[in-house]
Amino acid sequence: LVEYIGSGPSVVIVFEGPDAIKTVRTTVGATNPAEAVPGTIRGDLGLERGRNLIHASDGPESAEREVKLFFGDKPLLEYVRDVDRWIVE
Repeated sequence: LVEYIGSGPSVVIVFEGPDAIKTVRTTVGATNPAEAVPGTIRGDLGLERGRNLIHASDGPESAEREVKLFFGDKPLLEYVRDVDRWIVE
């Protein structure tokens, strides 16, 4: 697993916001690409479960652990978009 994960470039992002974990996991799609809904990342681009092309934390505890794994204790870059005030209550 470690060899596969490190075999190519990665983009690591932390999303925050209302229901961020649920929203991201819905966008990612089911773990098994054969069961993933069309329009999701796995549904459109995934071929095999063993060659998973994307990961999303499944809960707050795993998200916290995984953020520390990739970013350590360093503060995350905060990016605020002006449009957010129109789409997030």
